[in-house]
Amino acid sequence: MGGEKREEEGVMASDFFWSYTDEPHASRRRQILSQYPQIKELFGPDPWAFLKITVVVMLQLWTATLMHNSGWLKMLTVAYFFGSFLNHNLFLAIHELSHNLAFSTPVYNRWLGIFANLPIGVPMSVTFQKYHLEHHRFQGVDGIDMDVPSYTEAHLVTNIFTKSIWVILQLFFYALRPLFLKPKPPGIWEFINLVIQLTLDAAMVYFWGWKSLAYLILSTFVGGGMHPMAGHFISEHYVFNPDQETYSYYGPLNLMAWSVGYHNEHHDFPRIPGSKLYKVKEIAPEYYKGLKSYSSWSQIIYMYIRDQTVGPFSRMKRKACKSGVTTKKGE
Repeated sequence: MGGEKREEEGVMASDFFWSYTDEPHASRRRQILSQYPQIKELFGPDPWAFLKITVVVMLQLWTATLMHNSGWLKMLTVAYFFGSFLNHNLFLAIHELSHNLAFSTPVYNRWLGIFANLPIGVPMSVTFQKYHLEHHRFQGVDGIDMDVPSYTEAHLVTNIFTKSIWVILQLFFYALRPLFLKPKPPGIWEFINLVIQLTLDAAMVYFWGWKSLAYLILSTFVGGGMHPMAGHFISEHYVFNPDQETYSYYGPLNLMAWSVGYHNEHHDFPRIPGSKLYKVKEIAPEYYKGLKSYSSWSQIIYMYIRDQTVGPFSRMKRKACKSGVTTKKGE
């Protein structure tokens, strides 16, 4: 792997793990396809994606209308134990759509992403796609992969208390980090995403009041913080084992999460929809059985907060050469 080990046991690191090899997924993809070419039959859109997204969007917007006159405690309870799962499901649907896994025509996926964005309350689907595809192409590359925390985050988040706050607010860090570290000029699609989202938000307030909109925003916020679904933010690439930089989760929440827990499989084959990722592991089990995986996202959050050796620096990074390709060991 080429990742540097921690110098002292029991002490949180003051820098990232640095790798001097390319990310592991492209090479594993080539190896698997050479041995199991039938995996290519799994490539392509999920024909049920549109229906699944529509059901969740309609259910969450309907629930928001029911919250128009609710007390704040009831609203928080419903948001945490119900709405948060729906909005996080839609966030991961947008992740699926960023890979064009609902329709063969890319623009249809973009429109569906804007639709899936509606109950989330804030426009993010178009911007997410721009940065997320770079995360796949340049995994861990310094200055490019905005999935990796900033040095500012890592230097501030150093103990149980600050890690707890960071977990609660991690959706904000996830969303705002690229805007500060690597801002991209907005285009027409960001404008469309913004206008449609603000129109929906305004309609919610006009017809059902501020509490209906507040419920949607609250569902997004709590679902992205100290919440079982949000454990995937940490489980996917935070390094608990220096010889591995991507981890899969094989627990039941994959049913609500578009199987994003199959994260090694997803990075190996981003053209396979979540509904079929389990088949990759079934077809080529020898490539995954030796990799560390998880069965609980809640446990990962607990481990992250309690383990004093783990923090925002617990990520694999690699330098980029001038051509934009990561350097090989010894170069």
